[in-house]
Amino acid sequence: MERKVGIVGAGVSGLIACKYILSKGFHPIFFESQSSIGGVWTKALETTKLQTPKPYYQFSDFAWPSSVTEYFLDKHVVLDYVEAYVKHFHLLNYIKFNTKVAGIEYEGPGDEEIQSWSLWGGTGKSFSSRGKWKLIVEDLNTLSTEIYQVDFVIFCVGRFNGLPNISEFPPNKGPKAFHGKVIQSMDYAAMDDEKAAEFIKGKRVIVVGFQKSALDIAKECCAANGVENSCTVLYRTAHWHLPDYYKRGFSLAYMYFNRFSELMVHKPCEGFLLSLLATILTPLRWAYSKFVESDIKRKLHLAKHGMVPTHSFLHELSSCLTSTVPEKFYDKVEDGEIKLKKAPSFSFCDNGVMVEDETAPIEADVILATGFKGDKKLKDMFVSQTFQNFIAGSADAATPLYRECIQPRIPQLAVIGYSESNANLYTSEIRCRWLAELLDGTFKLPSIEEMEKDVRKWDEYLKQYSGGYYRRKCIGALHVWYNNQLCKDMGWNPRRKKGLFAEFFEPYGPLDYVPS
Repeated sequence: MERKVGIVGAGVSGLIACKYILSKGFHPIFFESQSSIGGVWTKALETTKLQTPKPYYQFSDFAWPSSVTEYFLDKHVVLDYVEAYVKHFHLLNYIKFNTKVAGIEYEGPGDEEIQSWSLWGGTGKSFSSRGKWKLIVEDLNTLSTEIYQVDFVIFCVGRFNGLPNISEFPPNKGPKAFHGKVIQSMDYAAMDDEKAAEFIKGKRVIVVGFQKSALDIAKECCAANGVENSCTVLYRTAHWHLPDYYKRGFSLAYMYFNRFSELMVHKPCEGFLLSLLATILTPLRWAYSKFVESDIKRKLHLAKHGMVPTHSFLHELSSCLTSTVPEKFYDKVEDGEIKLKKAPSFSFCDNGVMVEDETAPIEADVILATGFKGDKKLKDMFVSQTFQNFIAGSADAATPLYRECIQPRIPQLAVIGYSESNANLYTSEIRCRWLAELLDGTFKLPSIEEMEKDVRKWDEYLKQYSGGYYRRKCIGALHVWYNNQLCKDMGWNPRRKKGLFAEFFEPYGPLDYVPS
C-alpha cells in the first residue's frame, strides 16, 4: 500500500523533504500557501544576500553552476539555484500552490491512550494502521476548503515568516497611538520595488531591530535618502555582526566548523573524557572567541560607535545570531546617514516614537524588524490542545524536538527547518535523509523516555551556551556532533574525512555527507 506523506511549506526544507520522500517510494502531497517555491527567499528584500558562504549553502547532490563565483550571493541567484534543483528532480508537479494548511487533526487513538504510550506512536514505528492525519486545507484562490488524509506529516513551515513578533506596549502607547505609518519588515519586503522605494523616499524612517533584516532595511533607507533624512535604528542589544571574511581575513569555518573546535565545548550526552577535555580546553575556547571579537571590533570600528557587545562571540554563534553586516554599513553610521540608538524600551505617541530616557519623540515612519513567533505558528497548526501543549513544551525550555525533528509524544509527524544552524540548507538536507531512512524502517526511535532525556540534555546545552536565546533552538556551534548522531542512527560512518588531520581540523560541509 502506498504511503501518503503530507508536506507543509515549499521552502528549501520542504523541497528537500519531497525529494527524499520520493526516493523511498512514498507519495508526497505537498502544500504551499504562496504561488511559488522558495519560502523566505521569495519575501527577502531586493538587497538581501546569502549569509552562509556558497560552499556551505548547497545541495549535496546538485552543485552550484560553475558560472556562479561569488561567495555571498543575492537572492535572485539563490532562487534560480533552488528552482533548478526543483526542475532537476521533477518536484514541481507534486506541489499544490496557493493552498494553506489551516490545521491538522489526528484521527486515531484518544488522548488518554496516547499519553500512556512508552514508544513513539505506541509501537515505535513511523506509520500506524490505527492512526492518520486529517489536513484542513484552504484554497486561497477559490476560498474553498478541502480535507486530505495522510499517513505522515512533515512540517517545513520555518520560523521567519507569517507571524510577526510584536512587542507589548502600555495602554494607548502602541502603534495605534501614532499618526504616522508603522509596518512590519515582512510588509516592507512584500512590496514591489516601486512601492518600497515610495514608502521610504524623502522620509525619516525608524527601523526597530538589529538583526539581518533590520540592517538591510536601514541600508536601503540611507541609500534612498542620504544624510538629509537619516535612518534611525533602535536596538536593545549589540551583536557580533561579521564583516565579509572571504574578501579579507581568516575563515571562520576553519575555526568553528570542525571537530577540533567542538572538543572545546561541553556537548549533550558526551562521556566523561570528552567532558574533561572540554573543561581543560576552556582557556583555548576563550582565546578563540576573543580573537574573533578583536578582529570584528577592529574591522568594523565597533568601539568608536559604542557597539561592542557584552556577550562573547561563542554565545552569538551558539544562538545562531551571526550574520554578515551589509557592506559599508558602519561607514554610513560614521557619515550620519544611519543613526544607532540603544533603546531598552520605547513606545508610540501621536507624533512619533518615545525612547526611554529621551525627552522628545523621534518623528518618523516606523518599520518593525523584530522577528517572528515561529513557536506560536507551529503550535497553532494543531487542532488538538493536547498536541499544542506537547509541541510547545514547558515555558522554561526550548521546543522539545528529538534530533531537532521529532516530538516524542506526537505520532507520525516530523518538523524540519524549525531548529536553526549556521548553514541551514545542508542541515535540513541531512535531517531529511535521516527522516526518510526512519520512514523506510532503516532504524527505529528509542523509547519516549529516552528521547525526552536526550531533549533535556540538548536544552541544558542551549541554556549554557546561548543564555537568554536558548529558545531559538540552534545547533550553531555543534554541527559535527549533531550530524554524528544522525549518521549513527542511519548506520553511516560519522567520520567523513580522509586522514586524521583533515578529520579534526578541516571544516565539515554538505559534500562531506554525500553517501559513499
